Amino acid sequence: MSQTTYPNFPTRHGYMSEKIQRDYITSAITRNLLPAGAHRMAQIISLDAPNDLSRPIQFWQLFSVLGPERIVRIVEDFYTRVFADEDWFTSVFARIGGVNHHINTQASMWIDVMGGGPAYHGADFRLSFHHTHNAIQLMNERGAARWTRLMVETLGACENHMTSDPRVRPALNTFLDHFMGKYAREFAFENTSVFGELNPPVRRKINFLKMTAEAIEALGEDELRAALEENGVDTSKYPGKQELVDKALML
Repeated sequence: MSQTTYPNFPTRHGYMSEKIQRDYITSAITRNLLPAGAHRMAQIISLDAPNDLSRPIQFWQLFSVLGPERIVRIVEDFYTRVFADEDWFTSVFARIGGVNHHINTQASMWIDVMGGGPAYHGADFRLSFHHTHNAIQLMNERGAARWTRLMVETLGACENHMTSDPRVRPALNTFLDHFMGKYAREFAFENTSVFGELNPPVRRKINFLKMTAEAIEALGEDELRAALEENGVDTSKYPGKQELVDKALML
């Protein structure tokens, strides 16, 4: 594909989307996946996927690409696998409701988080209550490993629902990775889940020529080094931050 014209579907915040967005951005900044100030960057916080193909799709922008039907189809495939699995796993879901119940509730949660508007009533409280009271038997390493295996199978089988945009699958993987990490921390189990390639880091575009000396000095060392390398500078010659600052001031 050469270009996109998103949004394909109208977007708005739901019951969960704003909090999940804030939580993810805060975490991603600490892991150098998003630049400092990402909470204020329009391309990051927008619910509409970027049409610049060099920029990743954030998972709260997925509804603008996929819309409701594709999301439901992916979730439907997953729960078909869940209800065909071994009894120790399937029985926990079956006690709560039938396959259609799970498809409806999970798809509503995905749509809500992915920018499709208010769909998952109860938000975080409902999700936490469900895992603590209904699915606690699976909130451990064994349950997470089986859930992940079935989801990876689902994603592999549902490529036709992901459009031709190659950024969709990494965005879905990032969404799933974020939530599995959240559950692992909340329920104190080791997170070994791997869903596939995640979104690449987003680097702030830095133009030293338009920056004051004070602004350059305020940049982090990693940002300085990455920006200088984008300008063709061999930063191995500049081992410390001050040397990097001095080089940037010379450009």
